[in-house]
Amino acid sequence: MADPDKTEPPSPEDDAPRATDAGDAPRHAGDEIARVLQAHDVPALYTLCGGHISPILHGAKRAGIRVVDTRHEAAAVFAADATARLTGTVGVAAVTAGPGVTNAVTPLENARLAQSPLLLFGGAAATVLAGRGALQDIDHVAAVRPHVKWAGRVARVAELVPTVRRAMAEAKRGTPGPVFLEVPVDLLYPPDVVRSWYLEQVKGRSVGARALELYLRGHLKLMFAGFDRTPDPSPLPVVPLEADRGDVRRAAAYLAKARRPVVLVGSPAVADPAAIADVCTALRALGAPVYLSGMARGTLGAEDPLLMRHGRSKTLREADCVVLVGVPCDFRLGYGASIPRRTPVVSIHWDRKALFLNRRPTVPIHADPARTFVAVVEELPAVAERFAPFVAAVRARDEARERELDEIAASDPPDGLHPVAVFRAMDRHLDATSTLVADGGDFVGTASYVLRPRGPLRWLDPGVFGTLGVGGGFALGAKLARAGDTVWTVYGDGSVGYSLAEFDTYVRHGVGVIAVVGNDACWSQIAREQVEILRDPVGTELRHTHYHEVAAAFGGEGIRVERREELDGAFERALEAARAGRPALVDVRIARTDFRKGSLSI
Repeated sequence: MADPDKTEPPSPEDDAPRATDAGDAPRHAGDEIARVLQAHDVPALYTLCGGHISPILHGAKRAGIRVVDTRHEAAAVFAADATARLTGTVGVAAVTAGPGVTNAVTPLENARLAQSPLLLFGGAAATVLAGRGALQDIDHVAAVRPHVKWAGRVARVAELVPTVRRAMAEAKRGTPGPVFLEVPVDLLYPPDVVRSWYLEQVKGRSVGARALELYLRGHLKLMFAGFDRTPDPSPLPVVPLEADRGDVRRAAAYLAKARRPVVLVGSPAVADPAAIADVCTALRALGAPVYLSGMARGTLGAEDPLLMRHGRSKTLREADCVVLVGVPCDFRLGYGASIPRRTPVVSIHWDRKALFLNRRPTVPIHADPARTFVAVVEELPAVAERFAPFVAAVRARDEARERELDEIAASDPPDGLHPVAVFRAMDRHLDATSTLVADGGDFVGTASYVLRPRGPLRWLDPGVFGTLGVGGGFALGAKLARAGDTVWTVYGDGSVGYSLAEFDTYVRHGVGVIAVVGNDACWSQIAREQVEILRDPVGTELRHTHYHEVAAAFGGEGIRVERREELDGAFERALEAARAGRPALVDVRIARTDFRKGSLSI
């Protein structure tokens, strides 16, 4: 048997055939991928280019799908994640082989833990060269499998459309999450081009050369079998998890007996944009105090009387029934200890593990959180009037804390602005079109406490993984998903370093977003407790770097703020730039405070 290692196609990083127009090139497998993406209403494909995946990008462009290239693979996957969260469609990204895929592992794990549906295409070495030392050749599926719901690879054109359809369905089926599909480089390029890669290198009359040629011809015939067919690219059915009617009635019975119920709503409750209006109607019909977390922030707007923002732990201790709608008992609820053991808990989650994490609910319901919560409320008689005294008491505490924040915002620390003052000013410039992206630690923690998203799906944070570096990609995906929105990214001066280069991406693609950087020359969330306990700031000190100058060097609008009276003018200037399609960065010198003392999570 001849050894296929005796021949080798040109590296995909070498000059491949190019066309001056997306429509000029011959048909290839990238077009087949694009047909599936079109059928699934995918609005954009995010990427960092590489020869292994060029036909995927070309096919998407030729099909009218916007191709957006970033400066780091992580940003491309984060952008796909944001698209999924805001639109309800599967976000899609493509990265080249080897380090392209490994650079995407962190955003894949972030999406898995945030239960966000996205599909990542990974390039791979040619089929006959896998495992033989080809450029950027690793076992991608083994590398990413722990971080995705499903991972697969294709080796023949006939498998491509069915497998991409399956991948899109797997991303949304049951508990949503990321999926990965490896596609070898020689499968993607036009068949005639690939044949030339292989066969022109095995010309000869020796027995070995002829045997190798016969082997390669057979391999190519199998690989491209079915290339002339056009299989159905339409979406496969994805059926939501339905709740058991008995569980729904049991949950309603506990609420019917309650006098002081509390509802906690998390990201899974707003994963389907079409269901959010029904969730809001149900929350208002129930009439209990509501605390929102994660992507659910903003679901009730900024001023709803049921919306509570402060003192959640105290309210939970007073409750006689707690309803968790897509909220696990993880560190954010003290691993379940924030809710007294005597208190009945109704928990609704599509993730069975999350449903029982750290604490067994009184009524566990393994089902779609949004639709199930609506069904529970529909089982109830009118109860809002009975809960009104409890709502009034919790609201009074909430309003008292807001007055305290006003006093804090009015303070003038000697070494910079108080973060609360920054966000009080920023909040005045938010409107119904404002989408907020959170990327950081201490500064962003203050933002989540002070800023008030004006509507559903107006807040994007990494989720339970707490990943720094989401900002560049999240803002990109958010702005392209909602072109008419104003997208604000809140950065700490530590986290901005991860994706500051994406200002180049924004400028090249005409994406007018606003970044607000809290600059205290420190990793404050870590330093505060570290210095107190260990008496050493090692590894936590930064410089008062002028990040606005970096943004300006990339072609954006750079703005520096050092005094309170400069804030409103700076935000107005940033808004003006964003409206013109130019990104802006507002670098605010902030003071180091003890406002979030004790916030270190372990």
